[in-house]
Amino acid sequence: MRSALGLMLASVVTAMVIAGVWFWTSSPRADAAPPQTTAAAKADPLSAAAKQAARDDVETTAALSKRADATQATAPAAAPAPAPAPAPVAAAPKCANPDALGISRTVVVDTNGGPGFGFLQYKQYDFLADKEVVLTFDDGPWPTTPAVLKALADECTKAVFFPIGLHTTYHPDILRQVAAAGHTIGAHTWSHAHLASKKLTEQQAKDEIEKGFSAVKLALGANPAPFFRFPALAHTPATTAYLGTRNIAMFSVDVDSNDFKSKSADEVINNVMTKLDKEHKGIILMHDLQKHTAQALPTLLRKLKAGGYKVVWMKAKTQLETLPEYDAMMVKTEKPIATGRPIGNVVQTVAE
Repeated sequence: MRSALGLMLASVVTAMVIAGVWFWTSSPRADAAPPQTTAAAKADPLSAAAKQAARDDVETTAALSKRADATQATAPAAAPAPAPAPAPVAAAPKCANPDALGISRTVVVDTNGGPGFGFLQYKQYDFLADKEVVLTFDDGPWPTTPAVLKALADECTKAVFFPIGLHTTYHPDILRQVAAAGHTIGAHTWSHAHLASKKLTEQQAKDEIEKGFSAVKLALGANPAPFFRFPALAHTPATTAYLGTRNIAMFSVDVDSNDFKSKSADEVINNVMTKLDKEHKGIILMHDLQKHTAQALPTLLRKLKAGGYKVVWMKAKTQLETLPEYDAMMVKTEKPIATGRPIGNVVQTVAE
């Protein structure tokens, strides 16, 4: 009996020992040590090329950051804004006249050295093909000029204008209409002086040329084309040499309309078409201050179209840099009413 009780007590003790061992070795403990980790391997040093690349990246970022506002220097970099969509390119206005004379081609003139055009005087550059013409107008701007501009616009074609400097002081607004219509604008002296006259000195001839260009610039607010036509086509070795030093092209004529002495629009048309039938091409000389020319032009342009003629528009490669002393001279001679309201807006007839 006593042996059985002792044996039972020994079994209980053994069971308690086993349970204690299991508890201490299997259950988690708050004060247990953290698991040990393996140290990472030391990184290899950067190659020379990699170091340079890293330096370049840093320098580029620094350069860009200098453009940011100083107050944003510590702010995180914002994501780059998406590139704006390209603005739509405005299409050139279409010609409203499907049967217009138009422009067959545009030529750009390098005026270096002062080339001459028009075979009446300057037999240098035969750049026009058969049935090609260049439209040119002298002596404006004048109140008849807008009618000339309308006729050209109705046929969607372009011309070269040679205004008189003094006239630009009378009608600067009209000359600006010529520019707004996209035509080429050169000059035709200050006062339409005959530059081959023995009464003019070389300095006076130079003054006439330069004052004419500066007057055009003052009216337009922009430099004119380095295109020049002598009044009455009268040149001298000295004046042509001077234009060469200024890199200004000289214009003569192939077909003269003689509109300044024509008695009607029909006579102007007949003069041009008759001479074209003989020459077959060329630079046509007209005057936008002649009323018969303004009246004749719509019909004349239609006849050119019907006759198979095509218009070549001449532009300058670069604009003329006028001389400051002549610009200043023109500012002093500018009339106070030059940029005023049109007379019709100021004085109106209400009864007769």
